Amino acid sequence: MEFTAFEEPDYDQLIDWIDSKELNYLWGGPAYEFPLSHKKIKYHCAQESVFPFLVKDEGQLVGFIELYEVSASEFRVCRVFISNEFRGQGKAQEMVLLAMQKAKIEFNANLLTLNVFSHNKPALKCYEKLGFKTTSNHVRELEFEGKVWQLIAMEKRL
Repeated sequence: MEFTAFEEPDYDQLIDWIDSKELNYLWGGPAYEFPLSHKKIKYHCAQESVFPFLVKDEGQLVGFIELYEVSASEFRVCRVFISNEFRGQGKAQEMVLLAMQKAKIEFNANLLTLNVFSHNKPALKCYEKLGFKTTSNHVRELEFEGKVWQLIAMEKRL
């Protein structure tokens, strides 16, 4: 598995993957409005603290992940997405592990953080397997179409 730079020609792939309002919110929180567009993606990815990547495995596009620089020593894992055809195969775990290595080796981070919606059980399980610990069971509540979604904060020392 390898990371490749996420660039403008790749935007259509992300737009194809994020195909519903609910998936968009689960994946991107309030950072992106649905539907995704080239303009919105370009604006978000142009931020100096945002490092987006496509993930390939044996030449096939598996997913997307973003590292966000919180400070010189802390990065946040954001917008983790695995293509439908690769779900349930441990690819998310591999992808986050690669992100952990990249944050430590290339960016000299010693703390990796993330927020995950409490009802996203597969993601919670993945992060726990990788050694992330819950720091707060209730970071904040976000509303999606009349439902309250709770965020859980997690972290891992590198």
